[in-house]
Amino acid sequence: QVQLVESGGGLVQAGGSLRLSCAASGRTFSSRGMGWFRQAPGKEREFVAGITATGSSTLYADFLKGRSTISRDNTKNAVYLQMNSLKPEDTAVYYCAASRYRWVDSGDAYEYWGQGTQVTVSS
Repeated sequence: QVQLVESGGGLVQAGGSLRLSCAASGRTFSSRGMGWFRQAPGKEREFVAGITATGSSTLYADFLKGRSTISRDNTKNAVYLQMNSLKPEDTAVYYCAASRYRWVDSGDAYEYWGQGTQVTVSS
């Protein structure tokens, strides 16, 4: 069992930055790939970024590539998403998720989810 709690969301102007954090509990965190997803009003949830269990490899959605960095600290049971040059279309609830596997995945490998943190980007 893994519990995930996101933080760091908020209101930011276009062009600004935010760093999202995800605190995990449970002894299996360091053996799981982790991901960030987002869901905007009226839209389906979509993959944002993922990282392998060791942090050696990452994967990004095209819409955030070059504007974001996912990282993790297994000593703190935490994963982070640094987002820069934010746009109004980045407005969404951002979710942290833990995969069943050690590798990074953009699909349905995630079995534990946090409650989400709201990111609002004003124009």
